[in-house]
Amino acid sequence: MVANIDGRLDGEPGHAAAAHEDWQARLRARGYRLTPQRQLVLEAVARLGHATPEAIVTEVRQTARGINISTVYRTLDLLEELDLVSHTHLGHGPPTYHVAGVDPHVHLICDGCGTIREISPDRLAGFVAELRDDLGFTVDVDHVTLAGRCAECTASGRR
Repeated sequence: MVANIDGRLDGEPGHAAAAHEDWQARLRARGYRLTPQRQLVLEAVARLGHATPEAIVTEVRQTARGINISTVYRTLDLLEELDLVSHTHLGHGPPTYHVAGVDPHVHLICDGCGTIREISPDRLAGFVAELRDDLGFTVDVDHVTLAGRCAECTASGRR
């Protein structure tokens, strides 16, 4: 998948349809309800695929105009604590959120054009194993973002 610098994947349908079914059960198991605000935020994250809190609040406001950015941040914090969403930092901007536990991936971000590609965490398996074996360090691949230059920017000499 390829995304723009704003963290939204081009053509991504929000690959989290299976996650919809267990949101309510997972929240209730931890003593929480699926409130309208939580549902709207979860649906927005699932629909957008990868999105900043600002993109999420914009999406949520299409349905509920009274939702503010602080409500979205608080809701995202709780949903992350409950392992329903996960965040990563794609560059120097705000965090980008996606539904947790669905299609694990590592992000490659081009510093030249802003393109974001996803690769399987299996491609880092050797390096991850080496860090664990040599240093006792466990990598959380849901938060891995590698910056560099894509093939097109490298070929064109774009900086």
